[in-house]
Amino acid sequence: MHDYEKTIVASSADPDRFWLEASSEIDWIEAPGIGWDESSQSWFPDGQLNSCYNAVDRHVANGRADQIAVIYESPVTGQRQAFTYRELQAEVARTAGMIAAQGVGKGDRVIIYMPMIPQTMVAMLACARIGAIHSVVFGGFAPPELAKRIDDAEPRLLLTASCGIEGKKVIPYQPLVVESLALAKHRVPAVLLFQRETSRADIADGWAQDWSEQLAKAGSADCVPLKSSDPLYILYTSGTTGTPKGVVRDNGGHAVALNWSMKNIYGLMPGECFWAASDVGWVVGHSYIVYGPLFAGATVVLYEGKPVGTPDAGEFWRVIERNQVAVFFTAPTAIRAIRKEDENGEYYPASGLPSLRAIFLAGERADPDTIKWLEQQSGRPVIDHWWQTELGWPALATCMGLGDDRRKAGSAGFPVPGYQFHVLNDNGESVSDEKVGNISIKCPLPPGCYQSLWGNEEGYRKAFASYPGYYETGDAGFRDADGFMHVMGRTDDIINVAGHRLSTGQMEGALAEIDGVAECAVIGADDPLKGMIPVAFVVTSGQQAASELVSACIAHVRSEIGAVASVKTIHVVAALPKTRSGKILRSTLRAIANDQAVTTPNTIENPEAIDAILSKVRTTDR
Repeated sequence: MHDYEKTIVASSADPDRFWLEASSEIDWIEAPGIGWDESSQSWFPDGQLNSCYNAVDRHVANGRADQIAVIYESPVTGQRQAFTYRELQAEVARTAGMIAAQGVGKGDRVIIYMPMIPQTMVAMLACARIGAIHSVVFGGFAPPELAKRIDDAEPRLLLTASCGIEGKKVIPYQPLVVESLALAKHRVPAVLLFQRETSRADIADGWAQDWSEQLAKAGSADCVPLKSSDPLYILYTSGTTGTPKGVVRDNGGHAVALNWSMKNIYGLMPGECFWAASDVGWVVGHSYIVYGPLFAGATVVLYEGKPVGTPDAGEFWRVIERNQVAVFFTAPTAIRAIRKEDENGEYYPASGLPSLRAIFLAGERADPDTIKWLEQQSGRPVIDHWWQTELGWPALATCMGLGDDRRKAGSAGFPVPGYQFHVLNDNGESVSDEKVGNISIKCPLPPGCYQSLWGNEEGYRKAFASYPGYYETGDAGFRDADGFMHVMGRTDDIINVAGHRLSTGQMEGALAEIDGVAECAVIGADDPLKGMIPVAFVVTSGQQAASELVSACIAHVRSEIGAVASVKTIHVVAALPKTRSGKILRSTLRAIANDQAVTTPNTIENPEAIDAILSKVRTTDR
């Protein structure tokens, strides 16, 4: 804790000095002498570097050539491969040469629509090597969503594969990509397709070139010098208008921040193994599968599978044991899925996973009951931490690497050095501790955060317009008397019941404590008398009768939060609708509860859950 407090003070007192010192841990072509530059609104404007060099080549040059860089674990195909830093460098350099041979150069965009295979990760690094801007689109996105991203990024090249594998389901990509290309207004000059033996695509008519054939002909490409402010990638996140927002990440600030985070937040040392059980299509995959661990000279796991069903609820633990993972990062949804299948921890290995020091959770609010269960099973600290696609790396956490071990179930921890948090009311005034308000971060944001939205500067400025001098996160929450930050959910998940501002996240936390509740979601439904009322959707973990569970839920929420937060409408359902990244589709649940038209989102993992809930809710009087 002492190191954490010292670092917080240093980062706040003189941010330029603090981050310039951190930048010395990165290999620069031209080292920066300037920290934050107000005129260009960027970090390290006079610096030059290459992100691929920092992730790969420098470790080969500095004695880590024969260390394992990447371990590919694919229970869905039965494959396991390991790549040393030397092998990774050769593969990335040749792939960069293949991409350059398609006419791609510095500043050109490359769409990567691929599954969780080594070629995807290699392609991202290869783009970074030659200064191309990669935009990874989650493999399996529906054609209209891919087409939107093609039209926005206007890529010179699209990289894809013949199929993805979601659990036990094989998803051929050819029909999805072909339809996307037809829907898009922008004509993509070239498509390269990697053939997987699980399901091969037909490219005889020439709509795509064979990846392996083109790679065999390619020469190796060197790393090109890039300005710190040059874009590294575009990553699309959901927009309120239905149009995706292209978050732009720079090269220099990104490398400095992620490299710093590995040691100081996660406590990871070079040569140790780190595993983020996410997808490279999301920001966690960008930051903590591809870039962060490699910047730090660590070994990283690339996992193609699910927490359960590939083949069972013990696979995560086997991957950790087999690869001697030191720090594990996953989503609360994954842990809840494992718990539902293995409540008593029968799959947890007898070895106790001696290599594992800590488990980090992010992506959604981690309910205290899930944290408590996982800590009991693992005997390790389970740390909830919080950030966003826009921020790119953790903003709230327990910084293990700085000697802090404080944690409180239900909280995402304390501000990470570099971030200055304020909880503001609608007038932009700070609220007192324990009071819910709008979570905002003082500007300038630290290195690694987004610098713009691709082709949408107006949309970018909106995030800083509500409270001048602050970035509005769009999340509501509070700081408690001990200084812990509590993120209760998106601002629109704070509901107003008869004049009272109530957090649906707080209600979810209370419901999750009840025996028999495996998962839950609370949304605000319109009510003619109170304006809004809370409605809960609960998935049972046992054989308890629905009526008994509902009664227990109502009583517990009333006792924990108070009568004003009374949840009287509770639907016991078989499953909650979720995106492929594991996030609950609360907006869809809200539409169902309000008897509005329901459109099945393209990002959904289990569309059958919507039909089942619709059938149940619309035949039940609220």
